[in-house]
Amino acid sequence: MLHDDAKPFDRELLVRRRNRFASGAGACDFLLRRVADDIGERLQIVQRDFPKALNLGAHNGAVSERIRNLPNVGLVIDADACEGLLSACIGPRVCCEEEVLPFADGVFDFVVSGLSLQFVNDLPGTFVQIRKALKADGLFLAAMLGGDTLTELRQSWLSAEADMLGGASPRVAPFADVRTLGSLAQRAGFALPVVDSETITVTYGSPLALMHELRAMGASNMLRGRRRVPVTRGLVHRACEIYAERFALDDGRVPATFEILSLTAWVPHDSQPKPLKPGSGKISLAKVLGSRTED
Repeated sequence: MLHDDAKPFDRELLVRRRNRFASGAGACDFLLRRVADDIGERLQIVQRDFPKALNLGAHNGAVSERIRNLPNVGLVIDADACEGLLSACIGPRVCCEEEVLPFADGVFDFVVSGLSLQFVNDLPGTFVQIRKALKADGLFLAAMLGGDTLTELRQSWLSAEADMLGGASPRVAPFADVRTLGSLAQRAGFALPVVDSETITVTYGSPLALMHELRAMGASNMLRGRRRVPVTRGLVHRACEIYAERFALDDGRVPATFEILSLTAWVPHDSQPKPLKPGSGKISLAKVLGSRTED
């Protein structure tokens, strides 16, 4: 269990904000729906059946909606810490924290998570719990926000606070990168982890429009290290000015970067391919490379 000073995210604040905006979640879930389509395409090429699946951090059920009708997916259970969002899901639902799973070991054939786990405080511990909830040879598929997400907004806030306050506080969450995510999966006991990255650029009419959408997503600043005083209009105005000055496109719109990391990993099983033991190769490296040896 992590101490509070080791927890970057205020999870209670995150849940309160998401409950507040849950009724309008469908109006700004474009990124989640894109991820849901990608997850559906990935599952379609897996030659396996998954009789019982868990959608962890289900949000409004967009991922479950996409995968529920696939021929190789059976029962899908939605789980989320936010009751307001969970009420929009169809089918079996469980209200629980992503970091504290209430499931017995080896219950699921498949666990999926779309754009949720980047906000947990103990990602290694969460991965371990997910592995335990899966059967042998079970599949874990997760999409998370990566480190380049909202880089324009991060830079603009840092510069604005340096200009007006003489220092900066964290406003955009720190996210994992490809290498870190793969390593964490291995440490948690998963086999054959594969991580890939996709960068999506979305444009907005203004930086303020982006900030309003993040607020409607319940994804505005929930870092414990944030300043605990209200943000002034002057500071917001300065951040928007810097954003537009540095990043505005020719048509006046501003871009926002979202990096999506996709992790695929399996619970170990005897049927899975295993690496050869050192020295067991039958062909020399010199022959493969076409090298010549001197007598």
